[in-house]
Amino acid sequence: MGGDQAPAVVVQGALEAVRESSGRVSVILVGREQAIESELQKHAPAAAESKIAGTLRVAHADDVIEMLDAPNSALKSKKNSSIAVGLALHRDGKADAFVSAGNTGAVLSASTLILGRIKGIGRPTIGALFPTAKHSPCLLLDAGANVDCRARHLYEFALMGSAYIGAMFGTPRPAVGLLSIGEEEVKGNEVTLEAFRLLRDAPIHFVGNVEGRDILKGEVDVVVCDGFVGNILLKFGESMPGFLKAKFVRYASRGPRQKLVALMARGGLRSVMKEMDYQEAGGVPLLGVNGVSIIGHGGSTPLAIKNMILLAAKTVVQDVNGKIQDSLHRSKHGEE
Repeated sequence: MGGDQAPAVVVQGALEAVRESSGRVSVILVGREQAIESELQKHAPAAAESKIAGTLRVAHADDVIEMLDAPNSALKSKKNSSIAVGLALHRDGKADAFVSAGNTGAVLSASTLILGRIKGIGRPTIGALFPTAKHSPCLLLDAGANVDCRARHLYEFALMGSAYIGAMFGTPRPAVGLLSIGEEEVKGNEVTLEAFRLLRDAPIHFVGNVEGRDILKGEVDVVVCDGFVGNILLKFGESMPGFLKAKFVRYASRGPRQKLVALMARGGLRSVMKEMDYQEAGGVPLLGVNGVSIIGHGGSTPLAIKNMILLAAKTVVQDVNGKIQDSLHRSKHGEE
């Protein structure tokens, strides 16, 4: 029931995920049963086939946490929300992962409360993938879950980010950088200076401080910062496709020659823009909880929902949490 156009886009995206995975992924649609069944009827042949194959079912939940609801109070007053019921199914082993395009704060809080944290993790973190000039993306942690962080939290983010990139992209030794105002070891505030000292001894490939310009260059695989800075970077990055498109259209409007050049370059531009489209990633992982929780954009399309579900499935198959636990066991600075 989460998202600006739920449940319509969620139902369609779920059916596309089941179809694309050739039935290897099954989906439980959690929410108001009547509303969900009404949407399923619009896709009657595919829905019937998925139900018969056992790859799609509905779990009823009376309550819906709206986008404007205060997360903590909504979780208390709407105990039978689709978010709470879905996460309980995951906690109880009836689902392997949880996906939602609903209220981000509510998903974050409920995931932490219902699933609990991985032992040794002080704070779960939301990651965001940035496209880079190289083939592989760069994972930014934290992207908004933790506005204020201690050095130990940044240390934990680095461990989790390294484990995630290694598992999901097959990178054998992910390069991890600490976002600061300069590359020199002495640059930064008190938190980043202390985090630098901790990360030097971490069981990961820590390359030192990096600057904002290094993210899109692809100089590192993981960038660590607090959620205040990370969310500003993320929102700035999300504005770039629209900015580039507007500049391209303005260039094409200057005259026939510019229009011809723009038409010739259109295919390449589309390819570049696709890499920057949040729909292709689907959602962002919440790392550090004792389970798999993927958080999507409120404006998610069926394509984004499908990719969120497939991302969740891959996260389970690659045993990201197991790799995070292995990294913590090798660490000296994990929370006791």
